[in-house]
Parts: sequence; C-alpha cells; structure tokens
Amino acid sequence: MHAHADTAAAPTGPSWMFDEAAQAAEVVALQLSRNAQAVAELGRALRRDPPPFVVTCARGSSDHAATYGKYLFETQLGRATASASPSVGSVYAASQHLRGALYLVISQSGRSPDLLRNAEGAKAAGARVVALVNAEDSPLAALADTVIALHAGPERSVAATKSYIASLAALLQLAACWKDDPRLQQALAALPDALRTAWNQDWTALVDGLAGTANLFVLGRGLGLGVAQEAALKFKETCGLHAEAYSSAEVKHGPMALVGPGFPVLVLAQPDETERGTLAMAHEFRARGAATWTASRHGNLPVAEAPHPAAAPLLTVQSFYRAVEALSRTRGFAPDAPPHLAKVTETV
Repeated sequence: MHAHADTAAAPTGPSWMFDEAAQAAEVVALQLSRNAQAVAELGRALRRDPPPFVVTCARGSSDHAATYGKYLFETQLGRATASASPSVGSVYAASQHLRGALYLVISQSGRSPDLLRNAEGAKAAGARVVALVNAEDSPLAALADTVIALHAGPERSVAATKSYIASLAALLQLAACWKDDPRLQQALAALPDALRTAWNQDWTALVDGLAGTANLFVLGRGLGLGVAQEAALKFKETCGLHAEAYSSAEVKHGPMALVGPGFPVLVLAQPDETERGTLAMAHEFRARGAATWTASRHGNLPVAEAPHPAAAPLLTVQSFYRAVEALSRTRGFAPDAPPHLAKVTETV
C-alpha cells in the first residue's frame, strides 16, 4: 500500500507541474537568447582574470543544479568547485577567504535570508558574486555583481521543474562562454529541440513499476549526479516516496547492502566516461533480483540523444519530470501542493 496526500485531492487532469515542465524548451530558448551578451561578457572577464576556485551557494533543487555545476566546471574548465554551507555565514557568522573567487548563488526567488547573507559576505570578502535567479527584481539580484536571469517565468507548482532546467542551462551557457568552446556552443543551440524530444519519451514502465512501492534508490554519477539528487527530492515531495540519491560508485560503500530481491532502483546513466561503470552497477543489482529501471540508450527507459554529454542531464530530468508528475497522480497525490511545503523557503 502507498500513502495518499491528506491536504489536497489528486487532480484528474494535467497539473501546473505538468504544464510548467512542458515549457522547459521554450524557457531555455528564450534564456539563451536573452542572456547571450551578458554571459559572453562574463566569460571573457573570467578568461582575462581567472578565479582561483568556484563556490556555489544554494538550497533544495537549486543546490542540485549546483552539483551539476561542480562537475561541469571541474571537467570542462579544470576549476575546483566547492559547495558553500549557507549556515556557516548565516548562523555561525564565520567569514571566508574568498578573494578572487567566482561565487555563484542559485535561487528561484532571490529572497532567502541565508543566501543573501552569504552573498553579502562573499562580496565583502572580495569574491565575484554571480546570481542565477528567476526573480530579476529580487534582493539577491540587486547585490550581485552579475545577474544571469533564468527567464523561467511564474512557477505556480511548489515543485520546481522548468526553473531547475533553466538553472542547468544557465550553468551550461556560462561554461561554454567561459571555455569559449564551439562544441558546447553548438550543443546549446540544439538544446531546445532536444528538450522537446526528451519530453516525449515514454517512461510509463517507471510509473507503473513504482505505483505501489514505498522507497527506492536513485543512482547517477558525475555530471548526472545532480539530476539523481533532484529526482530523489521530487519522489519525496510529490509522490510520498522515500527516495535516496547516490553516486553509482558511492552506493557500493554500505547502501548497496539494502538492495535485494524486489528493491526498486532508478539508474540515470550519463553518456560519458561514467556510463560503463553505472551500467555495470545496474546489471549487478538486477542480478540480485532488484527492480531496476535504467535511463540510457542501453537501458529500459528511453532517452533523447544529447548534443553533448554535458547537456544530457537536462534531457534526462525533462523526461523524468513528465514521469514523476504522472506517478504522483497515480499514487493519489496532488503534485502541485506537496504536504507541509511552500514555494519560497526563507531559511535563516
């Protein structure tokens, strides 16, 4: 038996979450066009005066985007990237040595007090503060040195979808301009059409398979780890499923002891150097009798072809969003209104 939401009735038709996730291709096309000049200028500035390291500051889905950014900047640009713990600045009031660093704050609302306090502290410490934010009139946008607007438009569903994909696209555009890489630039141009293809992938097998389950693992690795984290969060908030995200390498260090016959595992394979190991892990779990769904060109969940491996996570999560919205309704939940959650979380 699975739990049902007790705060709202499940909708009988498509939700705001469905409609907003379906807008991702148009959002990304608009964003890439409108931000082209500003991000190109930032890329030139970063090449002239390279930061010694990169720091990201975010929470929730935005922090999962930051995980993607870490692997993107480290693999494409060789820049060590660390995730700031917001409480270090907002609760402990500890100053950091950030002179010359690129400090990326990712937020939909740009209003969370802890992110604002850390951004202020980073700026005072001599970092270049860049805000990736959906609300261009927010306090975060006002204090940043550079604003990369997400251009996702209003998002009525509590569960972030198009704004998450927009955050990934903004990070990818920044990396492409900073690296001045024609292959990444070409991938950006192809991204909206690839997202449309991703939206039309059929993941019904996952929806049917998880309709009555209680918990699962979500595996990813490298550039795909942030999407695994995001998928686990969406299972929790929209489906009442206890889902945990792991690196397909890290899961070997203890958590895999839980995986036996019938245990559900969603594997999000990244089409790059990590793919072989991730698929081997999926094969091992299947051999144990686990219920395994693998999103891969070699798996049982179809994926859209990525114009560049770094673009693949955006396509994977777009296909996933359509599936998890359907799963939410199948399980009797209202995907737009998760219990006990609000759209803007103002953490101090």
